[in-house]
Amino acid sequence: MKHPVLRVCSLLFLILLYAAGYLGLRAWTFLHEAPEADGREVFFDVLPGARLGNVARQLFEAGLITDEKAFVWLARLNQEHNQLKAGRFALNTGWLPETVLATLVHGKPVLYRITVPEGLTLWQTAKLLETQGFVRAEIFLNVVTDPTFLTNCGIPLPSAEGFLMPDTYLLKKDEAQDNPKPKTSETTEPSVSPERKQATNIARRLVDNFWSRAESLWPGNKRPQADQLKRWVILASIVEKETSLEEERARVAGVYANRLAKNMLLQADPTVIYGLGQKFSGRLLYRHLEDLKNPYNTYQHAGLPPGPICSFGMSALKAAISPEAHNFLYFVAQSEGKGHVFSRTLEEHNKAVQKYRQSKKKPN
Repeated sequence: MKHPVLRVCSLLFLILLYAAGYLGLRAWTFLHEAPEADGREVFFDVLPGARLGNVARQLFEAGLITDEKAFVWLARLNQEHNQLKAGRFALNTGWLPETVLATLVHGKPVLYRITVPEGLTLWQTAKLLETQGFVRAEIFLNVVTDPTFLTNCGIPLPSAEGFLMPDTYLLKKDEAQDNPKPKTSETTEPSVSPERKQATNIARRLVDNFWSRAESLWPGNKRPQADQLKRWVILASIVEKETSLEEERARVAGVYANRLAKNMLLQADPTVIYGLGQKFSGRLLYRHLEDLKNPYNTYQHAGLPPGPICSFGMSALKAAISPEAHNFLYFVAQSEGKGHVFSRTLEEHNKAVQKYRQSKKKPN
């Protein structure tokens, strides 16, 4: 008769042997059997900075792998758990997990994700697209100031400033422009055409998104006439630059609507800054406010500036279309990003400005 200890050890050995066999069979099945025999194409998005565990779960839910935990182990064993690329990939449910992993790590996405934030100028958007490897800024700026492009897009202004809708996009990349560099004299002319097509496609996506998003805001769901459209988009861009607080935007728009109605100068710092262009150093000086040559200087020129000064979100456009009705004519920022103080008279405003300046002098 076997000793009890030997019997327990034998039992444990059998259990371990069974477990090892079971796990080995699961691993073999995972690695050698695709989720579906007759595979189908699935477009799969990987967000920038996505965690491996979350990606594995989404792959499982999409039917692209049969075991999310096994996929995580596979990536770790291959030392590829921190190397997933961001973008949209064309995967297939008929692929083995190693092929899926290799595509997410080494393959080229069919679409790349990019976020265009609110408040960017035309040239900042162009630079962002260039930095992200979509198109050279020079080519993009050429497209969005092309009269033919603007006419085709229904834009009644000299550029598409204000119409490049801030949003997150999935876009194609020109394979020859993954790392765009400034054009040299050695660059041949035939390379320009694909770049321009790429730039036009991207610009059109952003502008079409503007029209699509703005459609629900137009009074009576009818696109406004050119003059009214210009007023709204210009005012919306100023509102976007003046406040990041959504609850303040209609009030800020109301201040400018009141000033326009009284033929007062807008005196909006962001318009002056825009007119200074890319050379602006980050500090607005009195000489800038006195510059008559700057057409966007609303301290010197009456009415709205010639065009929008940035891309704006829909809350800013909504505020421009429907400004808050009030008697405020001035506003000044509060300390610590708490919004603005609104005033009806210059005397009230000067007191608010003095209070703001005193708060800035206080030690933190």
